[in-house]
Amino acid sequence: MKRIWIALLGMVFLLSACSPARSVAPVPGETQRNAITGADMSKGVSAPAYEGVESASLVVPSESAADRLVIRNADLRIVVDDPVSALDEISQLAEKMGGFVVQSNLYKTQTEEGVETPEASITIRVPAERLNDALAQIKSLVKDKNTDILSENVSGQDVTKEYTDLKSRLTNLENTEKQLQRIMEEATKTEDVLAVYNQLVSVREQIEVLKGQIKYYEESAALSMISVTLKASATVKPLTIGKWQPIGVARDALQATLKTYKFLANAAIWIVLYFIPVAVVIILPIWLIIHGLRRLSTRKSKSSQSDESLKG
Repeated sequence: MKRIWIALLGMVFLLSACSPARSVAPVPGETQRNAITGADMSKGVSAPAYEGVESASLVVPSESAADRLVIRNADLRIVVDDPVSALDEISQLAEKMGGFVVQSNLYKTQTEEGVETPEASITIRVPAERLNDALAQIKSLVKDKNTDILSENVSGQDVTKEYTDLKSRLTNLENTEKQLQRIMEEATKTEDVLAVYNQLVSVREQIEVLKGQIKYYEESAALSMISVTLKASATVKPLTIGKWQPIGVARDALQATLKTYKFLANAAIWIVLYFIPVAVVIILPIWLIIHGLRRLSTRKSKSSQSDESLKG
């Protein structure tokens, strides 16, 4: 009778695991813990019980239009006078709103003219319901919203269906786990206990995986992610007088001067480190040979002249 129970339970396990067995793709984005609101999932109709085994309820939650699960993120690129102070203000903003800073970076970039300028980037999490408020406060850091907001992107992803499927599969697997525990308690033969135990381990592993995915969605939906890139205004806005841009002219002149100095410095390095050593190795032996031949020729000439004078 125990073997029949195990066989029937295996069938229930297969049916419950496959009921809404839709694969759930991970939420796109880095690393992302986004925002989600809790959704009450109403229970559906239970499946009929098999002979010898109590019914493992195949719960199929229904989706409500009011309980949508939407993950919202935002990305901003803005121009500020001081990226360092703006970075601190955004960090404090996240903490005041009940969020936190995921990561922040402060670094220097170099323009074509060789001028170093500060630049920063920061990623924060804020409650989803305060996303618009947070964006408004971050954009208030710029002087001119028409020119200093380089880009703004707000995206949303509806993961209600994936979340509902996960909850349904979890409920079905938990019901199957209870049936397996009951049968293992009543089993007396070693082979029956081992068979039920193996199925129980497999079910528990699947339950832990589903719980992790559900937790990921739930934690990801309570907080929205905002990524902000902060550029210094000195590197973006040129000084203009009418249609004339003296900074642009000065930049071109400085760039030409730097290129000239760079060429002269490179030429000097090549002369000192390349041409002079090569000249010493190649030209010096040639000069010594030519000089020796000249001296030998001079000696022969003097010797012949002395011989002729003696004969005369």
